[in-house]
Amino acid sequence: MLITLEGIDGSGKSSLHEALKELLADLDPVFTREPGATWVGESVRRAIAEQTDPVTEATLFVADHAAHLAKIVRPALAEGKIVISDRYSDSRYAYQSVTLQGIIPEPERWLRAMHNGWTIVPDRTFLCVLPVDDALTRLKPAGEREHFEKREVLEKVQNNYLEYARAEPSRFVIIDALKDRGEIALFVAEAIREMAKAGTKKGKGKR
Repeated sequence: MLITLEGIDGSGKSSLHEALKELLADLDPVFTREPGATWVGESVRRAIAEQTDPVTEATLFVADHAAHLAKIVRPALAEGKIVISDRYSDSRYAYQSVTLQGIIPEPERWLRAMHNGWTIVPDRTFLCVLPVDDALTRLKPAGEREHFEKREVLEKVQNNYLEYARAEPSRFVIIDALKDRGEIALFVAEAIREMAKAGTKKGKGKR
């Protein structure tokens, strides 16, 4: 089972990811993230820091996703593990389709085409949503932020996420990220437990 946590910078998804490690320890899930779970992620981080051109940056993100799938996600799923990833392919569609605007025609279609045939669609995606102004208060001072963390970018990215959630309501669960972080973590942990139980029952029925 593949679970992903998504949301704009400052939405609290990384804090949620950390909280779930303790709350779901008995299920022994594989906790991972994009970028950074493999060595390719180091190149992505460098590209961001050096403000590499958007096309190079986007293709590095896709390469990181491919390595992540090959080295961590697919092997874990093959072993019957629950995989919980802090960011995944939806981040790419939501963010890079914004940074590539005016550079590549129909950037989101281009990005999705690059993933077709080999990516794995998550079983459930928890999307942390909050007003952009609130998200900005949780980030570094304006002069120290990455280019992804500008207000105009985050507004477009969050709109993209919400559009994806409307298109796939059975996959996305929208989380009010202004709620208490402990309350959010407990809700998500319980939802994952219920999915795990349902999956186990389904598997037993097939034998």
